[in-house]
Order: sequence, then C-alpha cells, then structure tokens
Amino acid sequence: MSAMSQKITTFLMFEGQAEEAMNFYTSLFDQSEIVEIKRYGAGEAGVEGSVVRATFSLHGQVFMCIDSFVKHDFSFTPAISLYVNCDSDEEIERVYAALSQDGKVYMPLGSYPFSEKFGWVGDRFGVTWQLNLAKK
Repeated sequence: MSAMSQKITTFLMFEGQAEEAMNFYTSLFDQSEIVEIKRYGAGEAGVEGSVVRATFSLHGQVFMCIDSFVKHDFSFTPAISLYVNCDSDEEIERVYAALSQDGKVYMPLGSYPFSEKFGWVGDRFGVTWQLNLAKK
C-alpha cells in the first residue's frame, strides 16, 4: 500500500533520528521497508543529509516521518501509541525486548484481564507501542 492510496497516515516528527528510527522499526516487522527518503541538501533549512520527508511501511502499513530542523518544546506522548497485534509468542517477546531497550516500560509484558499477553513501552525515540498477542 502506498502513502497516496492510504487515506490516513501516521506522521512522526523526529529531531535528527528519523532515518535511525525507520531502520530500527523496519528491522522488527516482516513485510517492512523504507519506501522513500528525501534529504536536505547543502544550504537548505535542515542539516544536510537529514530527512525532509520519508515514507516507510511496517507490515504493509505506511508511515511518514521527518527530521524537524526546528527545536520544539514537545515530543511524542504516550497518549497516542502504535497498537500491534503480534502473531506469536516469539514475535511479541522479540519486539517487546527490542522496543523497550533504552526506552520506558509503561506496562510490563504479562497477562492482563483484557489480554493473555500484553506490554506497553516507549522506545528510545519516544514513540509508544502497545503490543498484544493476537488470539488465534
């Protein structure tokens, strides 16, 4: 699915870590790729080589991101998170471990009244993820 055929696309604003984040996220999920990257050139508003705009897909879901050249007084908030239905115990364990490394755990991976296995983490970039083991 391309960003143009997807009506609503999640848009992530980083401050110099967009490409690193995309590479990390696409390494975690099957059927994921960086689709396009447009970079700042010499003399442009952002740091040369940083991301003006990029699209990437995670398991077919398209996202957009940028490296903002403006420093903001805000970042990502846990009030909005990416919810992932994991297909296997191995997947949820692997993804949880990777995303929580150098991040923040909001709810440890475990059994909850609403899910057999669930965890909620903020990754090292500040993006929050709710991971759920999908029922078969």
